[in-house]
Amino acid sequence: MAERMIEFDKVVAGYSRSLTILNETTLDACEGEITLLIGPNGAGKSTVLKTLFGLLVPRAGEVRFAGERINGRSPRQLLAEGIAFVPQGRNLFASLSVRHNLELGGITLARSVREARMEQVLARFPRLRERLDNQASTLSGGEQKQLEVGRSLLLEPRVLLIDEPSIGLSPRLVHDVMALLRALADAGTTILMVEQNVRTALKYANRALVLEMGRLALDRPAALLLDDPDLNRLFLGGHARRLA
Repeated sequence: MAERMIEFDKVVAGYSRSLTILNETTLDACEGEITLLIGPNGAGKSTVLKTLFGLLVPRAGEVRFAGERINGRSPRQLLAEGIAFVPQGRNLFASLSVRHNLELGGITLARSVREARMEQVLARFPRLRERLDNQASTLSGGEQKQLEVGRSLLLEPRVLLIDEPSIGLSPRLVHDVMALLRALADAGTTILMVEQNVRTALKYANRALVLEMGRLALDRPAALLLDDPDLNRLFLGGHARRLA
């Protein structure tokens, strides 16, 4: 049985006292697995990632990482402890080179360690090596996503949170990114992912957690959910419990 690396226990969180998104959300993600969060818009998927990374502080409940309570810790603290976050959209320093963007991902590391880890990242992403001295703004969408993921790997995170990695990518590049995430999970990284390209993501994930109105409505192996003829209904809301 894989170790639970991430646990939400009756977590209540939102963007203001009057805007609660997570309503006693209880879920978990296991070590070395890809756990996919799916559900209709507003269900709380991205809010789970932001709460886990310390961008939102839970008003109630408990968030645990490797069995330890982490409520209230800052993103900087969580990054140092092994949790990395690749948010939705482009989050690069556009005017800086690929090299400098990567270096910033390991700015807290000793120079020799940073250089060694950059070499590992560039071996995984040969296209970035070719564009190392180019401005990040000149990269294609797929190359920019590679740079974002590569930068997050400089600290060798135990957990990688990634929000909508397929946005703006061609179908081929989507599969390339998903294959990369699968390889990272197989090597031991725990991945919690939000992705609207669900059928593709399910092919690479271990588990799928369906959220509705800030609560866990369904927890099922990804392969079983992929074969469910009612999969599309999960994005309309109110259907997950019928499929349980």
